[in-house]
Amino acid sequence: MPTDKNARRHTITVWVDNQPGVLSRVTGLFSGRGFNIESLCVAETMDPETSRITLVSSGDEQIIEQIIKQLRKLINTVKVVDLSELEHVEREMALVTVKADGESRAEVLRLVEIFRCRVVDVSPTTYSLEITGNHDKIGAVLDNLKVHGILDIVRSGTMAIQRSKKE
Repeated sequence: MPTDKNARRHTITVWVDNQPGVLSRVTGLFSGRGFNIESLCVAETMDPETSRITLVSSGDEQIIEQIIKQLRKLINTVKVVDLSELEHVEREMALVTVKADGESRAEVLRLVEIFRCRVVDVSPTTYSLEITGNHDKIGAVLDNLKVHGILDIVRSGTMAIQRSKKE
C-alpha cells in the first residue's frame, strides 16, 4: 500500500473482450508501470463474449487517472469505470479455517453470529467459515479470529457494482 497521504483505494471495473491474453495485458500494464493490484476479480458477463474485471489499486488522483487512461487504450477494452467516484456496493468473500477446540469453539461461534458469517465445515478441532462483506468487515473478522489461530485462508477479491439510481 502506498505511503503517500493522498493515496486512496480505488475500485475500478473494466469490461473487456473475453479472449485469451486480455487479462495478461491488463495486469502487464500495472506491473510495467510499477503499480500494484491489491485485489483482482474476473468473470464472464451475461454476454459470453465480454468479461468484467474488477480491480482495486491505490494511488493519488494523478496515478489513478493515468491507470484509467492506460486501461482505456488497451485494444480489447470495452469500457472502464472508477466506481470509487460513484455510489456502489462492494463485497468480498473469504473462506477461513480457524482453530476451534475446547472453550474457543463457543467463542468462534459467537463471532460467527456477530459478524453474520457461516460455518461451512466442522471438525473436532476446527471450523471453516465463509465470510462475506466489504473489505473492512473481512479485516475486522480476521482480526478477531487471529487470537484463536487462523490455519488457512483464501479470499475472492473485491466485487463491485454501481448502485441503481433512486427515483
